[in-house]
Formats: sequence, structure tokens, C-alpha cells
Amino acid sequence: MDYRLAALKLLCAQLKDAKEVASQNAMSLGNILFQRAWLQGVLVSASDENDHVGAPLLLDDGTGVVQLALSSADFRLRPWKTGMYVMVVGGYMARAAEPPTIKVHKIVDLSQFPDREAMWYLEVMEAYKLFYRPLIEELE
Repeated sequence: MDYRLAALKLLCAQLKDAKEVASQNAMSLGNILFQRAWLQGVLVSASDENDHVGAPLLLDDGTGVVQLALSSADFRLRPWKTGMYVMVVGGYMARAAEPPTIKVHKIVDLSQFPDREAMWYLEVMEAYKLFYRPLIEELE
């Protein structure tokens, strides 16, 4: 993982436009190279619905759904519940015939901060307008 590449603040719908750059072991969104994505959303499938800990988690941010692959045993043992509002940062993996997946490096329960969801959309819009759009529009 190249930590010099920033984790992009994105919505799930924006991940559909990402293209793999195999020579760089990264993804691109326009001219922006990235390996990690920063997303926030509601868990719509979690271990509280299943009989075993470590079941796949699905995150819905209102624009789409991604699967979360918990990379640490510590993450897998925490009680993730449907309806929790969480922030995740992790490597983005797009594979044919499988849902988009984030290999989670960091996950934080933000449920106790109800204004976080509304603020998240504003943060993503601001990052897009200030940083991402100029680089994406260079290609057009």
C-alpha cells in the first residue's frame, strides 16, 4: 500500500467510475490515482443478523452499497450492528461478478453523532469541487 496516495472522500456511486491501473497497483478516477477510499454510511447487513461473528458487512451511503472486508481480527470481533452509521477507510477492490469491496484499515462507529451523515455529503462535495473535479476535467 502506497500511503503517499491519499484516501479519497467518495460516495459509493463514484467508485463505479474508477478504473484499475495495474502498472501502479492502484485505481484512477480521472487523473487521480488512489488505492484507498474513505466512505461513510449505514450498515445494512452486519453480524447481528447472522449466527457468527465476522459475517460480511454491507455499507449503504444512499448512492450505492459496498461490501466491507474487515482486515483485522480486532475489527471482526467488535459487535457491528445493522443501522450503525460508520466511517471506513480502506483499499478499494473491484472484481468482476462481485460487489465492490473495501478492505477496511479503519472503521469507526459514528452513530452517536447524528449530524455526521448530513455533514458527510457536504465534505464529499467540497473535496470534489476543490480537488477532484479540476483533475478529472483535465481529461475532457
